[in-house]
Amino acid sequence: MSAAIGVSFANSLSSQGISDINSELLTQTVKAALKGEKTAFSADEANLFIQGYFTKMMEEKGAVVRKEGEKFLEENKKKQGVVTTESGLQYQIIKTGDGPKPAATDKVKTHYHGTLTNGTVFDSSVDRGEPVEFPVNGVIKGWTEALQLMPVGSKWKLFIPYQLAYGERAAGPQIPAYSALVFEVELLEIVK
Repeated sequence: MSAAIGVSFANSLSSQGISDINSELLTQTVKAALKGEKTAFSADEANLFIQGYFTKMMEEKGAVVRKEGEKFLEENKKKQGVVTTESGLQYQIIKTGDGPKPAATDKVKTHYHGTLTNGTVFDSSVDRGEPVEFPVNGVIKGWTEALQLMPVGSKWKLFIPYQLAYGERAAGPQIPAYSALVFEVELLEIVK
């Protein structure tokens, strides 16, 4: 049991990005706590310390991701054909359709391919081979804004600042907090 707990605990630490543990101090503290002896922290103090540690770690990681996204968007807006809206959304027209533009309250069918700014694919209806339907106002702000500018039949490349994407929170394991996102979006139809 001790070995199993040790492996499970080590895997838990590793999965949370903690690798620089003083294993001797850890072992001493576990022994003392199991015997009911005095430790450096009470249970409540330990929980507060751990919470603060992870908050700081997330803030530091978020700052790096945010700066990378801001740098990417700053360079991207200088490229030929890239339009930047007042909100900071950037788009590039790949193909212009001749259909109507959807309203925020419409439901649309789209094909899309989503990546991080480094090209890592996190979602793609194109790869799945199946378009997706959703309300225009039921997606991230960058999509809601762009879709209302796109005539049906258009295909645009969207460059979305983190504030118009998932903001300060992560979206699953593939999209870190503060991520700027890139999507190729093809607006197939307004669903009646």
